Amino acid sequence: ATVAGGAGSNAKAVLKTRMVGGNPPDSFQVHGGAELVNTYVETGLMEPITGLLEEWGVKDKFNQQILEMSSYEGEYYSVPVNVHRSNIMFYNKAVLEENNVEPPTDLASFKEALAKLDEAGVVPLSLGDTNKWPATQIFESLLVSTLGPDGYNGLWNGNTAADDPAVREALVHFNDIMQYVNEDHSALTWQDATQIMHEGEAGFNIMGDWAEGYMKTLGWTPGEEFGWMPVPESEGTFIVITDTFGLPKGAPNPENAKKWLKTIASVEGQDTFNPIKGSIPARLDADKSKYDPYLTSAMEDFAEDTLSPSIAHGSAAPEGFITALNDTINEFITTG
Repeated sequence: ATVAGGAGSNAKAVLKTRMVGGNPPDSFQVHGGAELVNTYVETGLMEPITGLLEEWGVKDKFNQQILEMSSYEGEYYSVPVNVHRSNIMFYNKAVLEENNVEPPTDLASFKEALAKLDEAGVVPLSLGDTNKWPATQIFESLLVSTLGPDGYNGLWNGNTAADDPAVREALVHFNDIMQYVNEDHSALTWQDATQIMHEGEAGFNIMGDWAEGYMKTLGWTPGEEFGWMPVPESEGTFIVITDTFGLPKGAPNPENAKKWLKTIASVEGQDTFNPIKGSIPARLDADKSKYDPYLTSAMEDFAEDTLSPSIAHGSAAPEGFITALNDTINEFITTG
């Protein structure tokens, strides 16, 4: 059953209670990486599905780096149904044109664009961080901008120190940019922030590309009313979030769960789901003709860019670290 509210945080709390209490659902959505592995696999709550992937002939159909985000000690534990990108920035084309603002080419020109919109009385950057993670997501994108993909990935594999000067540089940029967000950001959700831009009250919005799917439900067409670009100076890096589904131990209807997993592992399943969701398939053999201009461009970037895990969405680090980081970022915004 669906658990509403909290941009998924409420559902995660209910899920954890059910899993630990021995009352698992047949399957559930979980981000590949640390959120899946540290929380549910290492604790012995998931069944391996390697044999199923081999039986269905799909194991080699996925991007292998994405599939590996669902692996632990040589076994796979979930099916990646899609790939999202977090370091993407959308903009209202009419608002920028009316205020003679060009899409920025770097962080310096981005700040200039924000200042120009601010002077014109327009919200420069819409933000809704009542659930905290949207602000962390902006910060993670700026970490890529200052550290580069190797330095950013090094934060999570131990090769980059947390006190690296580029981390401080990212914080400086983050502080500068936060001066240009809407004052009520802490009371709003990410959907609210997207709507502010949709209604012509804001120029830019940094949000994962699920916002692209949401903007289509509001009646916008990609490339017409809104444009997009990677967060400035993060070009060449694709911060990935992958939604996956697995098979819990003790699932009440395991055979039905396996049928569900087989469906979402199929190219037909992924090509049905993702164009609506605003995400790209984890499979490599998708029919690109089914995807809109934004998603097609995302597929091209995904194939060429360096892939990096999202910290804001549970792929790069355990849940406890992310909670502490969200709280720290929130305090940083509040107190400076």
